[in-house]
Amino acid sequence: MAIIVICGATATGKSGLAIALAQRLNTVILSADSRQVYREFDIGTAKPTLDEQEKVPHFLIDICDPTETLTLAEYQEKAQVLIAVSSATPVLLVGGTGLYIKSIVRGMMIPRVAPSAELRSQFQALGQVQCYAMLQQVDPVAAQKIHPNDEFRTHRALEVYYITGFPISQLQGEDPPDYPILQIGLKLDRDRLTERIQHRTHEMIERGWLEEVKRLVEKYGQDLPLLQTLGYQEMCQYLRGDCSLDEAITATVLHTRQFAKRQQTWFKAVDEIEWFDAENPDLLEQVWQRVLEFNFEF
Repeated sequence: MAIIVICGATATGKSGLAIALAQRLNTVILSADSRQVYREFDIGTAKPTLDEQEKVPHFLIDICDPTETLTLAEYQEKAQVLIAVSSATPVLLVGGTGLYIKSIVRGMMIPRVAPSAELRSQFQALGQVQCYAMLQQVDPVAAQKIHPNDEFRTHRALEVYYITGFPISQLQGEDPPDYPILQIGLKLDRDRLTERIQHRTHEMIERGWLEEVKRLVEKYGQDLPLLQTLGYQEMCQYLRGDCSLDEAITATVLHTRQFAKRQQTWFKAVDEIEWFDAENPDLLEQVWQRVLEFNFEF
């Protein structure tokens, strides 16, 4: 068992590099993207096309219906099973969801506690101020790591405590895998990344993104949580007549750039990542040479 991680901000060309590298290695790609796991959300999530999937087998995409919720623990378990049954050739773990990647390379010990709609409804009724005060009482260690305004993590910590009877801080930890892991990061300067985001957004529109959003709204309704995520929310606003298409595109580019900045901040904090210029004409050869130098047996 072994893995090669290819990570970085959105629009840095991770998929293209991964496919080329996977073909050389005769291996498979495991997606590490928190939205590509959902069926029917294709164009707006930059999901690999059918042609790309024919070139290299892809896993961990299209594994959930849009009305379902895939937890981090479920993702980790599915990925670990696929890695365990892989051949001696390293598999590629590719994407921009840092927490997905961390769950694998660091062996995060995640409480296997399913979300409770009843508890979360109660937390919502209490309000974030009261919930955070409760968390400080039952799990002060977790509270120190969670921002007072972070409603999602506050509710999750309380949820784990009230279901298991143990603080989430006692149930979390890390058990890193013992197989080799090479982490490759792709970087671009801010202006070039913005240009790529702009180009990709327009390309998505040309490929039929608006038609995809229309189908999803008609089938699931605009209240579907996934339709409130990056890009889909802006396109829904246009379809409702709340803004022009140009305004929706401009907002999508802006919000995607902000998202990319958060991704860059996350990945820069990971010391193990080896960074490569995404626009270097010799990128594939440089990465291939690093793979050959690494302690893989294939």
